[in-house]
Amino acid sequence: MNDRFLRACRREPVDRRPLWIMRQAGRYLPEYRALRGRWDFLTVCKTPELAVEASLMPIRRFRFDAAIVFSDILLPLEAMGCAMTFDPGPRLAAPLRTRAQVGALRAPPMAGAMACVGEAVRLLRRELDGKTPVLGFCGDPFTAATDSRRRSA
Repeated sequence: MNDRFLRACRREPVDRRPLWIMRQAGRYLPEYRALRGRWDFLTVCKTPELAVEASLMPIRRFRFDAAIVFSDILLPLEAMGCAMTFDPGPRLAAPLRTRAQVGALRAPPMAGAMACVGEAVRLLRRELDGKTPVLGFCGDPFTAATDSRRRSA
């Protein structure tokens, strides 16, 4: 197993700094562009098998020290009642501008509401078979509310 990342997290000696990058699967990879030519961004995020494929692309090509599950920090907003599209970047159908709009958001258990992400993590771990650690990420409410990529429609 490549446990360089895990050892570094535990402050144990490593032969070099672990290497991984956010947005590991992205526009710079021809195989990712081909995948996105067939599927829109949200479909890739919400389809565990496609998310796993996107997650594995940079691992296969560069052998990074950690795999990052393909997803987006704004996905939980949809489960909370905010309709959105990615065209090409994230756009809320109805931006939240008042305290009442924020108060009207639902707070469903994310394990059920975002089961696709949990399934992607499970499938990715199985595919990597302990050879590469898996990183997940999330956005806290402030991050999601102020994400600089988000532009209202």
